[in-house]
Amino acid sequence: MEIRVLQYFLAIAREQSIIRAAESLHLSQPTLSTQIRNLEEELGKQLLIRGTKGSRKVTLTEEGMILRKRAEEILDLVKKTRHEITCPDDAVMGDVYIGAGETDAMRLLAQTAGVLKKRYPGIHYHISSGNAIYVLEQLDKGLIDFGIVFGAPDPAVYESIRFPSKDVWGILMPKDSPLAEKETISPEDLADKPLLLSQQETAGGMLSRWMKRSLSGLDIVMTYNLLFNASLFVEEGLGYALCIDHIIRTSGDSRLCFRPLAPAVELELYMIWKKYQVFSKPAEAFLTAIREQLNETPPSDPPAGQPSG
Repeated sequence: MEIRVLQYFLAIAREQSIIRAAESLHLSQPTLSTQIRNLEEELGKQLLIRGTKGSRKVTLTEEGMILRKRAEEILDLVKKTRHEITCPDDAVMGDVYIGAGETDAMRLLAQTAGVLKKRYPGIHYHISSGNAIYVLEQLDKGLIDFGIVFGAPDPAVYESIRFPSKDVWGILMPKDSPLAEKETISPEDLADKPLLLSQQETAGGMLSRWMKRSLSGLDIVMTYNLLFNASLFVEEGLGYALCIDHIIRTSGDSRLCFRPLAPAVELELYMIWKKYQVFSKPAEAFLTAIREQLNETPPSDPPAGQPSG
């Protein structure tokens, strides 16, 4: 598979039309069709379902949808690699890629980027948001340099820096809710309440362990991926959202408030990267700056012949 042909295939997937894709690529329609047919022959799979004579629209087969996802990842990695290699030897400029969920710990990264900008204004940042599974997948594929995750990572696979602060879990609710009168929220308080949970929690996460009961016995009225969106439903009285503190503003004229769980649930946060990873100059500068912010000394290299970690 050639990179050029993957770009052609993605153009067709985007336009849902070979004719429109050919126009956007400045190719003739027969040339583009031939390239895609050759790709299908190479893979031994049909990638596109061509429209009938009355329709020019094309759709992706199941194999085509798989290729689309992988092609996007491949081209992102090619772009990232090209930027790292072509960066001038005497300059620290380029891109830093970070994956993270919603957490107030991102403030430390933002502060570090602000400090670093004064030294190296040519560094640019790309933040990908997602749950822990997404972050680890992106990291393992080499699509991001650093990931922000809850809990200590596997030291055999990842290097890490532990952040000094912890994320506190609790319940987001309207200020006029009955539970808002309490200082903390217990498992009994939520037993009969409508709940909004993150999609990661529905797989049997922290809430199930904290409440010591199956989620199937709870009134889960909504799942969410981004807390801001869920907070709008909380404001309208849909239910109580399990979340981390400091993500949604609850001060001033906000209609919402946050109450921590009791027993308390606090999770440590780590910035991680792949073991033995070779960083670009911007990523190396960012890691150094993070360590400076935390007054952390990087681990020394092991003696010759000795494994690290």
